[in-house]
Amino acid sequence: MWYAIMGEDVGDSLTHRMAARPAHLERLKSLHDQGRLLLAGPFPAIDSLDPGSAGFSGSLIVAEFGSLEAAKAWADADPYVTAGVYARVVVKPFKKVLPV
Repeated sequence: MWYAIMGEDVGDSLTHRMAARPAHLERLKSLHDQGRLLLAGPFPAIDSLDPGSAGFSGSLIVAEFGSLEAAKAWADADPYVTAGVYARVVVKPFKKVLPV
């Protein structure tokens, strides 16, 4: 089943985010290589594709896991969690409707 993983950044997270980014992306690449990643990306803190020093307010990942518990365990081990980038992470089941 698909699961939405929504991370909300702490204030002024950009330095920590950039330091943890390579390890974060490596985990996402692994999901992609396994055919389990639907989409992933950050939320710019301002209305711009390149927010510069404003940074990001969080991230969204939609990926396939065997259970909600497995999705939560994967999210808990994310480098953004261990580096203190995220203040909060929410994991919810996700039903993909479109595109088919």
